[in-house]
Amino acid sequence: MKSLAALLIALMIWGLGLVAFTGRVDLSTPAPEPPQADGVVALTGASSLRLEAATRLLEEGKGKRLLISGVNREATRADVQSVTKAVKPIYDCCVDLGFTAANTVGNALETAEWARSKGYDSLIVVTADYHMPRSMLELGAAMPGVKLYPYPVKTDLNAHRWWKTSISARRMIVEYCKYLAILGREAFLGLGPKTKAAPEAKDAP
Repeated sequence: MKSLAALLIALMIWGLGLVAFTGRVDLSTPAPEPPQADGVVALTGASSLRLEAATRLLEEGKGKRLLISGVNREATRADVQSVTKAVKPIYDCCVDLGFTAANTVGNALETAEWARSKGYDSLIVVTADYHMPRSMLELGAAMPGVKLYPYPVKTDLNAHRWWKTSISARRMIVEYCKYLAILGREAFLGLGPKTKAAPEAKDAP
């Protein structure tokens, strides 16, 4: 009986967390205009809307450069430009393409390397609304010293009535479980020993 009660409590907590997660996604759009940052990063996906939104932010001067992370290796710069609808002079000078990332972890590593190479301390992150919570966790873990501003893009996924269709329900539940996995990973890593600062050297007598 105790094990059953514990299971029911765990399921209830999981369910409440799912409701909170979907509510957070639902309220995240339309996104407010972000502050100016050093750069903008767009995480690729099935929809071109996030690339169009990131390009608009670049053209409005919200960042110095734009990284499109997770580009298909078979795509050319011309292919990507047609998707972004970017003005060619700005695209040619200020858009970088990342071809190495195959998932969100890869996006985070690719973005962190790009930010380090440019000396950037702040980034606007553009991705789908349901993908933003996990993306912020991954990018924050990969570059803890960089300020991240989320700019979620609304998708055709109905976050407000996500249980109405099997596609929305499956997408939300899977994304929530992935989000919990990252939270658990970071909590576990946080239990490890903290690096201590080296003692200051004393002046010689």
